[in-house]
Amino acid sequence: MTISTPPRPAKRVAYTASSAFVPGVLAGSVPAIARMISRAEGGYPEASNALAEIYRHTGRAHIVGITGVPGAGKSTLVSSLIRSFASVGHKVGVIAVDPSSPFSGGAILGDRVRMNDAAAAAQSFVRSMATRGHLGGLARSTLQAVDILDAAGYSPIIVETVGVGQDEVEVVTAAHTIVVLSAPGLGDDIQAIKAGILEIADIHAVSKSDKPEAAAMVSALKGMMALGPVGTSEHWPPPVLAVSSLSGERVQDLKDAIDRHWRHLKDSGELAGRQRVMSRARILATARHLFQSKFNQRADELEKHVRAVVDRDTDPSVAAYRLLGWDNEIGVT
Repeated sequence: MTISTPPRPAKRVAYTASSAFVPGVLAGSVPAIARMISRAEGGYPEASNALAEIYRHTGRAHIVGITGVPGAGKSTLVSSLIRSFASVGHKVGVIAVDPSSPFSGGAILGDRVRMNDAAAAAQSFVRSMATRGHLGGLARSTLQAVDILDAAGYSPIIVETVGVGQDEVEVVTAAHTIVVLSAPGLGDDIQAIKAGILEIADIHAVSKSDKPEAAAMVSALKGMMALGPVGTSEHWPPPVLAVSSLSGERVQDLKDAIDRHWRHLKDSGELAGRQRVMSRARILATARHLFQSKFNQRADELEKHVRAVVDRDTDPSVAAYRLLGWDNEIGVT
């Protein structure tokens, strides 16, 4: 005779409010940091008060954006920078943004796998985030995660963007220092320059310096510098460095350049201007997100306007004004 065992009742997991993690975040507790970032990434409404409290403890960290074309070696470079900063006592935080699938919404989140060894050795914190359809090279909750690491005492905080090319300029309003990484041997030494993102650079880095094409890329970049002011400040000419993340060649020089730019921002007074730009961009980005959320909650009304546009009963601009309730703005009847 077979005796069946009744199924065990599902184990209840106690829910912890986000506010309970704030003291742990401020104390630098890694589990508290990780769970608070998860709450921010998940968009939990109850996390808003906790994130607001955390924000009051920010403003001390140096935020460094690492961007460039796909395949330039950003993740490998970040791993080397973790070691370089940690070797002189810095507590390094990293937010690595990976692209999401347009079909499943998932992401490989491979950056943390590649950086794990460096992070473990340096007692650093690395978190991967999926874009989840957000354009501009960053995830929507990237800056909230940066706030959490800032409040926890990490500095520098490195934000590695998705690597999407010309449109990936949102990082300029999210970081104090922008490092644009270019890769040699892609078939055109001016390819990265034509991509349009080099204009946001505070520092240019050329990866894989052991390749013979790297010298040509450095020369091309310096040639562009000589044609006129390029960069984010007329008082800071962006240096051009060839680095090798695998061998470690000149990674220390890149780390020193990042430190020099941070000192320049503070000594010149430009830091306050950057903080204003970053704050303004965050307010507008949050407003856009709130608008989008409101529209998603009014799906039936939106669908009504979609049908009217498809049937040519109205045009997209008028439909948008009506959706916003701004009919009087353009005299819509």
